[in-house]
Amino acid sequence: MELTPQQVFTRRGEAQIIDVRESDELVDGMISGAQHIPLGAIRGSHATLDPTPPVIIVCRSGRRSAVAAEHLTEAGFDAHTMPGGMLEWAAAGLPLVMPQLP
Repeated sequence: MELTPQQVFTRRGEAQIIDVRESDELVDGMISGAQHIPLGAIRGSHATLDPTPPVIIVCRSGRRSAVAAEHLTEAGFDAHTMPGGMLEWAAAGLPLVMPQLP
């Protein structure tokens, strides 16, 4: 299922938000409460995710999140994606937080 940035904003408290961008891309900001799991690590992340609430996958433009959402759906998760990614989130003027980078 595809969600708009506004729909993701309103569902933040009821879903797990997973940001699959690479670490160096996070300097552009993240959605508050999002968990960072790079796309390359998503297959090994099942144990760290709660299978009960929906999972919303985000990336920069929506391509990588679609790949991750498809994988998680196949693994039994209720996974959604945000076409347009963080570019659309920022264009909509929705809030961003700066991650604590190592």
